[in-house]
Amino acid sequence: MSTDPLSPNRRLIALLRSAFVLPIAAALSGCDWVVLNPAGDVARQQANLVLVSTALMLLIIVPVMALTVLFAWRYRATNTEAAYDPEWHHSTGLELVIWSAPLAIVIALGSITWLATHLLDPYRPLTRLDAQHAFAPGAKPIDVEVVALDWKWLFIYPEQHIATVNELVLPQGRQVRFRITSSTVMNSFYVPALAGQIYAMPGMETKLHAVFNQTGSFTGLSANFSGPGFSHMHFAARSVTADGFNAWVAGVKKAGTGLDRATYLALDAPSEHVPVIHYADVAPDLFDAVVNMCVRPGKLCSGEMAAIDARGGTGRAGLLNVAALTYDKDGRERVTTAAPGFADAGVRRFVRSWCADNRPLRAAVAHDAAPSLPLS
Repeated sequence: MSTDPLSPNRRLIALLRSAFVLPIAAALSGCDWVVLNPAGDVARQQANLVLVSTALMLLIIVPVMALTVLFAWRYRATNTEAAYDPEWHHSTGLELVIWSAPLAIVIALGSITWLATHLLDPYRPLTRLDAQHAFAPGAKPIDVEVVALDWKWLFIYPEQHIATVNELVLPQGRQVRFRITSSTVMNSFYVPALAGQIYAMPGMETKLHAVFNQTGSFTGLSANFSGPGFSHMHFAARSVTADGFNAWVAGVKKAGTGLDRATYLALDAPSEHVPVIHYADVAPDLFDAVVNMCVRPGKLCSGEMAAIDARGGTGRAGLLNVAALTYDKDGRERVTTAAPGFADAGVRRFVRSWCADNRPLRAAVAHDAAPSLPLS
């Protein structure tokens, strides 16, 4: 039996330490460090950048922390053997060490970050499958159009003419070219195992290039708060073989329904906990209509309005632009119906004529396409 009077306290401290450390260790043992152990080459390069940057910063942090403890111990009040020099105030050699080491780290970090910023630009097409293999010349990427909805994700495969909700399936070893937008508010598309996050913004299109280097099932999510359904805005991301992808596409075509503009507008309504949905066919140019905010029939596309503005506007007839593009208090697009007939064929001809700079057609349709319209 121990005769140390402090042994019970020490045992208590050991028990408390175990009570805190063991649960934390158990919890961490189940963590999937997907950011540092991804399945895609782009994410792998990003993980390497994090590791290298951390190691470089630790070259300064660790010695500083160690010297802090060493100095506190060596120059404690009870250590009478330590040199005491109250008049000391400067050392050129020490100043060089203190400032040159951090400066070198900053230069190294800046160089690495500058190179990685250009190499990992999400708009830049990929040139390699991984560090050992380049893409074959002329290898065709797969296109995926991504729309962030409230609160689910829509994925359109234009080449395959299919679409899915909350399910992203990609062939392993094939470059993916994402086109990303949002229907309502700004969001962020993020598959940690594949690549870094990229913002999805209404009325705008962003791009992302990535590739899966191995098969498996992963999770994608929204990385930007976008309302009450944000926490459930997850989707399944799967990497499969080329044959597996073709079989999956065939299954979607066989079992899915059609995604026309009316179906999209119904899907666009806010909803949570949305299950996986498959669409066997997609309306042509649906993604472009989402970007231009004119999915609803009769709506003037923002691209058309921009083209008119670029040509100097339409003068009095420009009231049509206001009539055809209005938003309610919730930020959702709608067509103003207070001006009967504003979206008829005559007005459409008028808008198209301005976009095409067709002066004879302008003169022909001006009388029926540019009346004074009452606006509410």
